[in-house]
Amino acid sequence: MISAGEFRNGITFDMDGKVMQVVEFQHVKPGKGAAFVRVKMRDVINGGVTETSFNPTAKFPTAFVERKKMEYSYQDGDLYYFMDGETYELEPIDASALDDSFRFVKENDVCTIMSYKGKVFGVEVPNFVDLEVTATEPGFAGNTATNTLKPATVETGAEVKVPLFINEGDRIQIDTRTGEYLGRAK
Repeated sequence: MISAGEFRNGITFDMDGKVMQVVEFQHVKPGKGAAFVRVKMRDVINGGVTETSFNPTAKFPTAFVERKKMEYSYQDGDLYYFMDGETYELEPIDASALDDSFRFVKENDVCTIMSYKGKVFGVEVPNFVDLEVTATEPGFAGNTATNTLKPATVETGAEVKVPLFINEGDRIQIDTRTGEYLGRAK
C-alpha cells in the first residue's frame, strides 16, 4: 500500500481497478484547511490523463508493472511478434498496444514490453534509431539560405523531414519521440 503523501513521479498504483501512473504531483498546504496532494496521473492501459486531489493519508495498493526487453521479430496482419531473449519464445502483441513511434522500429530492434498482470498494454521503442534513407528527392544547389527540409522515406517505410544534403543510401539518426531528424548516423 502507498499513501498519497508518498507519491513521486513514475509511481504506479491501483485506483478503482485501473492502473494509474503519477505524471506530476504537488503537496499543497493552504493557510487554513487541511493539506492535500494534487496529482496529474495517466491511466497506463488506455493512456487517458486526469487531475485530481487526494488527502495525504489516502492509501492505494501498489501496482507492479512488468517491463521486459524483447526483440521485435515480424508482423503478421494486426499482430506483431516479439522474441524473449532468454526463452526464445515469441509473444504476439496486438497493434492497438503500439503507438505512433513504432513506425521507426525495424526487425531485430530491442523494445521494452510493458504488462500488468500478464496483459500487455504498451511497447516502448528506443528513443533514438539509426535508419537508412531509401527514397528522397535530390537537393538543389542554392536552396540553402534557410534551414530547408525535404521529405525522405526510411527503411521502415516511415517518412521524415531531412536537410537538402541527405541522399538515398545515407544513414540518419531519428528521435522516435518526435519523429525528427537528428543528424547523420555515426
